[in-house]
Amino acid sequence: MSKSPVLWCALLLLATGLFTLSGPVEKTLGANARIVYLHGAWVWTALAAFLAAAVLGGLGILLRRTTLQRWSRAVGRTGLVFWITYLPISMWAMQTSWNGLFLSEPRWRLAVIFATAGLLLQIGVSLLEKPFWAAIANGFFGITLLLALSQTQNVMHPPSPILNSEAARIQIFFMGLLALTLILAWQVTRWWYTLESTAARMPEYEPG
Repeated sequence: MSKSPVLWCALLLLATGLFTLSGPVEKTLGANARIVYLHGAWVWTALAAFLAAAVLGGLGILLRRTTLQRWSRAVGRTGLVFWITYLPISMWAMQTSWNGLFLSEPRWRLAVIFATAGLLLQIGVSLLEKPFWAAIANGFFGITLLLALSQTQNVMHPPSPILNSEAARIQIFFMGLLALTLILAWQVTRWWYTLESTAARMPEYEPG
């Protein structure tokens, strides 16, 4: 089982869903707060993956280690998967929290822009055989995203609603949920790295 990241991903997705359903209710949102918890953990996991991809890419370039550059590419792809899938979760959280979709929210617009840019970037570097270019791209993307987020205004979106909560049980639950999504991200990364390693070992076809 330890050699099957796909199986682990399926099991962790199930565990994450069940754990989310067991989350504590909130005074204002009630049971709808659970989707807010998932939304927060999902986007934090995406950001952690982007940051890890940038760090691994930088180390891979400085140390000239192709293995680190490949891990950077795998983690960067994982971050993009979580970032893109975070968008529908975010819309769900909007609907349950605000009774409607506020798509002009600056953070939402930023998320869509970077999802599109990240997808195009990952497609571009996937066409290049050397993981060196993915390492450079991941470093640039991660730094740019974090800088953009730090300068983005909140309108409807409250700043760090979980960390600013006075309910310790909510914070503890959120940390547990975040741990689950981070482990899930690791298994997704393993899957991406396994795919790339398998492709790298395949002999090139030479027409007779």
